[in-house]
Order: sequence, then structure tokens, then C-alpha cells
Amino acid sequence: MTKDRGKGQGARGKIHKESLFPIHGPLTFLYKYIATLGFIGYIPVAPGTFGTLAGFFLIMLLKPDDMVLLIATLTLFIIGAYTSDHAEKLLGKDSSHIVIDELCGYFISVLLVPKSVGYLVAAFILFRFFDILKPPPVRNAESSFSGGAGVMLDDVMAGIYTNICLQAWRYLV
Repeated sequence: MTKDRGKGQGARGKIHKESLFPIHGPLTFLYKYIATLGFIGYIPVAPGTFGTLAGFFLIMLLKPDDMVLLIATLTLFIIGAYTSDHAEKLLGKDSSHIVIDELCGYFISVLLVPKSVGYLVAAFILFRFFDILKPPPVRNAESSFSGGAGVMLDDVMAGIYTNICLQAWRYLV
């Protein structure tokens, strides 16, 4: 059974818990669809960057006021933590296919920031920088919490770092 790398097995042939207790039905599809933002999480190169890019375009197109963005971000965090928790059981721990965390983190990056092209592009670049680099305590947030909360919290922290940088630029420069 370990030689077969079918559904539920990792890259090294280890059997994941979900292969012994599979999750089936329409919720399986829904959890994966939401956590991966549809097809975006399955883009073969840099799916996290494309997840962030989705956030960039949403903010550019909708230009939500900050109260709407705050409510959307809190809702997205709750939905993201829940669906990521389930999707992780299907796709593997902190799978690169799960990109709802990047969307939530980018929303935090631009909260209470002017929604001009310059700020949104700066938020995109800074957020990707902090998300990839994971300076402390960003990395600690990911490892201190398990499941969907851990998936979401490192990007929340990267978004907070980004927002602090943008606020400093806005008020100090």
C-alpha cells in the first residue's frame, strides 16, 4: 500500500490520516474550492503570488471603504480558517494550493490605507516579501497554531507587517 501514491498519500508515499478516513461528498469540493480560491491555488507556478494578485485586483476594482474591508477580512479569516483546516486534511499540511490566506493577508495589508495604485502595488510587493521571508513572529504564528488557524495566521502577521510599513510611509514621509 505504501508503494501506491494514490489519493491520500504524500510525496514520500506516507499515508495521510484522511486516506484511512476519507472525507467525501459535496463539502469536500466546497472546502477545497474556497481554500484554493477556485482554480487559483492550482496555478503551477507561485500560486500564493496569484492569490495575492486576486486580492490586488479585487481591491482595485471594488475600492471598498475600510469598514466594508474590515468586515470582509474578518469574515474571510473565519471562513479561511475553517475551510483551510478541512482542505489541509485533503491536500496536505500548509499545501501551496491553499491561497485563501494570501487573500486575507493582502486585505489586511491595505486596511486603512489609501486605495491608490501606488499604495496597492506597494502593499502587494511588501506583503509577498513578508509572506515569503516570514520574519519573526510571522514564522512563529504558523508553527504555534495547528490546522486552519496556523495556515491563516502567518499571512495575517505578514499583512500586519505590511500595513505598519505603509502607515509609517504615509505618516512619516
